[in-house]
Amino acid sequence: MNDIAIQVSNITMKYRLASEKVDSLKHFIIKKFKKEMKYEDFYALKNVSFSVNKGEMFGIVGMNGAGKSTMLKIIAGVQKPTQGTVERKGMIAPLIELGAGFNGELTGMENIMLNGLLLGYSKKFIKEKLDEIVEFAELGKFIHTPLKNYSSGMKARLGFSIATVVKPEILIVDEVLSVGDFKFKEKSEQKINAMTANGTTVLFVSHSLGQVESICDRVLWLEQGCVKEIGPSKEIISKFKNS
Repeated sequence: MNDIAIQVSNITMKYRLASEKVDSLKHFIIKKFKKEMKYEDFYALKNVSFSVNKGEMFGIVGMNGAGKSTMLKIIAGVQKPTQGTVERKGMIAPLIELGAGFNGELTGMENIMLNGLLLGYSKKFIKEKLDEIVEFAELGKFIHTPLKNYSSGMKARLGFSIATVVKPEILIVDEVLSVGDFKFKEKSEQKINAMTANGTTVLFVSHSLGQVESICDRVLWLEQGCVKEIGPSKEIISKFKNS
């Protein structure tokens, strides 16, 4: 267990969905008051178990709706599962929702301060690392422009730069590297590889199967919320492509 960074045990995530279409809020309230609303259970994840080793680059693949993002949110502590447990060893930096914690009215520079504080960094630490963050994000003069004028790629660059400046024990990356230009993707991959070499554990989700195959050690394949298979990245990606 000493070599395990993340232990996921029997995670199930169940949602209750209305099984009939309700056209208006008034109609919904009336039916709910009369206890006429019918619900059905939807399982985003069903009895999922796996472990990730310290310093490992671990990928998760699956079709849309397979439960990948839900799994990452549960590991990050953003969502609580219906049942099951997650044990994490070390500080987590989640890059899950693009621009989460950003304020569109504030400049890039102001958002570095805001986002850094939300991630638990001290003001002193953020000020010391400010130049490093700005330089890595490659935003130039736009760093003093309100974030609402940024493209999704620019926001991704800023979010990645802030989250990785601390060298967290666990880094969670969800589709962040799929936006932005090729040069920045390469630079981000190099930074992630350097972090894993220094012991950081990385959980990685991307629609780019080539990217997952090239940088991940092992891959978890989720299908309709269940574990289909876990194994070496090349083997699992090959099976997934041919499924």
